[in-house]
Amino acid sequence: MLSSIEMTEIAVRALDSKKARDIKALKTGDITVLADYFIICTASSATQIKTLSDEVEKALRDRGEPLPRTEGYRSGGWVLVDFGCLVVHLFLEELREFYSLERLWNDAGELDIKEWISE
Repeated sequence: MLSSIEMTEIAVRALDSKKARDIKALKTGDITVLADYFIICTASSATQIKTLSDEVEKALRDRGEPLPRTEGYRSGGWVLVDFGCLVVHLFLEELREFYSLERLWNDAGELDIKEWISE
């Protein structure tokens, strides 16, 4: 079983491999019981959101993690992939700006993920 930080790194790398934009990883475990980490990123289309969701699920499933709960597939503009200790938020740009989760969770520390993503 992977640690929550290992899961976060794998998820960030999977999202980056499928060209997610503006990936942020927040350490939320100290301020909420919802999850240890949130990942927030932007996709260019509803199709890319589905691709990103599938890629994160596959990357973690391949490492032995159980299938996540997924919400929001029908609406297409915001999909939440919940692995328990890690929640991945996949947004279209206008919805990400509207909901502004980074502002809502501004007490959470942002992880330095530069080593996990391509420049």
